[in-house]
Amino acid sequence: MTPGWRARPYPGPVAAFYLWLRRHPRLVDGVLAAAFVIPVLAASAARSGYGLVPLALALAIPLVFRRDHPLAAFAAGITVGGIQVLLDIRVNPVDVVILILLYTLAAYCRRRVSVAGLAVCLAGSAVAVARWAPSGLSLTHWLMVGSIMFAGTSLIAWVLGDSMRYRRRYYAALEDRAARLERERDAQAQMAAAAERARIARELHDVIAHNVSVMVVQADGASYALDSSPERTRQALGAIASTGRQALAEMRRMLGVLRSDDGGPGVVPQPGIGQLGELLDQTRASGLDVSFTVQGVPGALPSGLALAAYRIIQESLTNTRKHGGPRASATVLLRYCEDVLLLQITDDGQGATVADGAGHGLTGMRERVALYNGTLCTGPLPGGGYQVTATLPLSSVPPASQAGPAAHPQPAAHVPESAA
Repeated sequence: MTPGWRARPYPGPVAAFYLWLRRHPRLVDGVLAAAFVIPVLAASAARSGYGLVPLALALAIPLVFRRDHPLAAFAAGITVGGIQVLLDIRVNPVDVVILILLYTLAAYCRRRVSVAGLAVCLAGSAVAVARWAPSGLSLTHWLMVGSIMFAGTSLIAWVLGDSMRYRRRYYAALEDRAARLERERDAQAQMAAAAERARIARELHDVIAHNVSVMVVQADGASYALDSSPERTRQALGAIASTGRQALAEMRRMLGVLRSDDGGPGVVPQPGIGQLGELLDQTRASGLDVSFTVQGVPGALPSGLALAAYRIIQESLTNTRKHGGPRASATVLLRYCEDVLLLQITDDGQGATVADGAGHGLTGMRERVALYNGTLCTGPLPGGGYQVTATLPLSSVPPASQAGPAAHPQPAAHVPESAA
């Protein structure tokens, strides 16, 4: 079963029937119109007089189309009502259809249109009261009775229709807001997925590029020393095996982070400043001479910033090994300032003469530095070599980062305040 899936309760028979009626409104209105016309037909057949049948049909037919064409249906109903008043036909049970058409006008049209329809109904009621007022009844009493019978019912029908229109607009606004929030949620999910893919791509590039470059250098050295120095060949093959195992370990660690649902205990932490000693030892073992310098007072670094510093140094050394040439050497400076962590990786090699693949290395470094609002400067030096300088402000660390102790390489790889 898909995570997060929830079974929707099946609607009961009454709710299902109601939903079916909502999907067939014209059928419902047709049955309602038939319910008004059939009694008139039955009464006319009993009296053998069919004078009311045309008026009943003329009022019932607009009822069928009242939802699709509320204004036209109301106009047709009012026209039939006016003809009834002109012909002095006092008894017509289908006259209640006019109230239904007024309700529909108020429910489906703008308020100014429905108010005009209400005024027409009230005027028609006044005309009907004046025309059908009995002679033996006082005018005041007849006006009171007529107002209750005609004007009162018209007002009630209009109020009900207007309240229905307001509720329909309110529900439509809620549905539109829900749809908009759902679209925004989907857009945010897509943005988060894109950012996660970019992060994974950076990590994969840093891990694979560094370790594979070490393995390539060791394999080339082993091939050259295969006949002349079996011992060096054996050491190179051992370094290749060790580097491959380290690459596999980092890949498993990344997969463990991706597969973990809660990120709880048991997930190996990402490398940081404390793992620089292993990185430098591995780089030296590959044949690149590296010196390391720490300046300032080391302090606690957030885990995210420590990972960014580690990856920047790793990528810089990888580029030196790729493009610096066989006799290149590098220096790594880690300086703790009051509010900035400075990284400076300098080599005396040939520098990058070709693009590094698709440019993911420098792009990854820029993205890591930009995440902490830092700066990155890269480029060849005037006297030869290449330099990478990154500043990571300690005051603009994302809230999600968690601070951890600032561990450093072992003393063999750590020479405070001076180059090793």
